[in-house]
Amino acid sequence: MDRTSIDTDIIIPAKHCLRVTRTGFAEHLFEGWRSDPDFALNDDRRRDASVLIAGRDFGTGSSREAAVWALQEWGFRVIVSSRFGDIFYTNCGKNGMLAARIDDEPLQQLMRAVHDRPETVISVELGTKTLAWDDGNHHGETLIDIDDFTCRRLIEGLDDIDVTLLREAEIAAHERANNHHLPRRRPVA
Repeated sequence: MDRTSIDTDIIIPAKHCLRVTRTGFAEHLFEGWRSDPDFALNDDRRRDASVLIAGRDFGTGSSREAAVWALQEWGFRVIVSSRFGDIFYTNCGKNGMLAARIDDEPLQQLMRAVHDRPETVISVELGTKTLAWDDGNHHGETLIDIDDFTCRRLIEGLDDIDVTLLREAEIAAHERANNHHLPRRRPVA
């Protein structure tokens, strides 16, 4: 998707964010652009793609977790761009999706490879923080700019509750050490 400045309202319009579940968003993904027959998601050769490559400034704008859910429900597991909106980036990590930041030059190389050959194979190795691609003729590789905490969350499949439970012993010790500050519970009669 060789476009820049894709905000969350473009990804999923606000009028579709009234659901209380995480499903039903994919049908409205990029709704404003889907009527264009040349739009990338309308290309049958790209129908089963799990990696979305986009221009700079993807996921900017308002906080909209439904943008991540819509992308995931469509089938994307990785979004590649040179810059993401901060809240979108955080929402991706919290929901198990990789927002892979790479430099502009490798992004353009990857964009050209995928544009010319939609069957280009893209792989991500979180352990080494690398993204590689092979279009059958050329191979490329670049580093992903991802913080260690988000990388660990994705490798281990941790959500917010899991992250809290990793510190369960510390939390219990703190509560024991500070329970004199807590109100006393009265027995229920």
